[in-house]
Amino acid sequence: MIGQEIIIPASHLNGQLIRIDHLIKTYLLGDVEVHALRGVSLEVSRGEFVAIMGASGSGKSTFMNILGCLDKPTKGTYVLEGIDVGNLTRDALAKIRNMKIGFVFQGFNLLSRTSAIENVELPLLYSSTSTKDRRQRAVDALQIVGLGDRIHHYPNQLSGGQQQRVAIARALVNDPSIVLADEPTGNLDSRTSVEVMEVFQQLNEKGITIILVTHETDIAAFAKRQIVFRDGRIKADKQNNERKLASEVIKDMPLNDEEEAA
Repeated sequence: MIGQEIIIPASHLNGQLIRIDHLIKTYLLGDVEVHALRGVSLEVSRGEFVAIMGASGSGKSTFMNILGCLDKPTKGTYVLEGIDVGNLTRDALAKIRNMKIGFVFQGFNLLSRTSAIENVELPLLYSSTSTKDRRQRAVDALQIVGLGDRIHHYPNQLSGGQQQRVAIARALVNDPSIVLADEPTGNLDSRTSVEVMEVFQQLNEKGITIILVTHETDIAAFAKRQIVFRDGRIKADKQNNERKLASEVIKDMPLNDEEEAA
């Protein structure tokens, strides 16, 4: 599915990427304290593919918001590539989000009146990248996810799976340290979901670190490591020794309506 070889800097391949120490997050709703996270500690190494699971209210979404520098912990430490992000200013956090983290969301979050290549270019508009380099990097990212022939298509001209691949290309365009995917298959049919997981697996095999939130055990089965949250704590953290390969699973799946029509 992926159409271009990915060159990953050696610095992205080895070593600790994330260290979380006794992370606590408490919200105040009126006079009531809500304990979203209750002392979470873990480490993530470069090149891992981690699935974060848990029921609604388990703390997984709060944890991902902190990982993505969209929120700060009440207590505890979050170190990303040696940087204690919990002590950064709002502007510094925005820079971290733009330069070190690629986001993929359930709803794609593409601009409807903007072409695929222009959507992918968006994160680069906040950097000093020249127009020529910005365009080339966007083309390269779309080729990586197998959409080199769709760069000028608009979202309404793309299938759901293709739109999600545009979103993945947008997450990759800044060469981030980590890709955070929040329920990336939530709006997709079963076959397209596996196709998207095939993209993630191939990217991960090239050294890209991926952390994915999902409530679907079938989707978590494609990750190398599974972390389960319950009541603001980590209930389980294990290596997935029976990891499924999307490229194999998809061989036994029926075509979707769009593929049958083609």
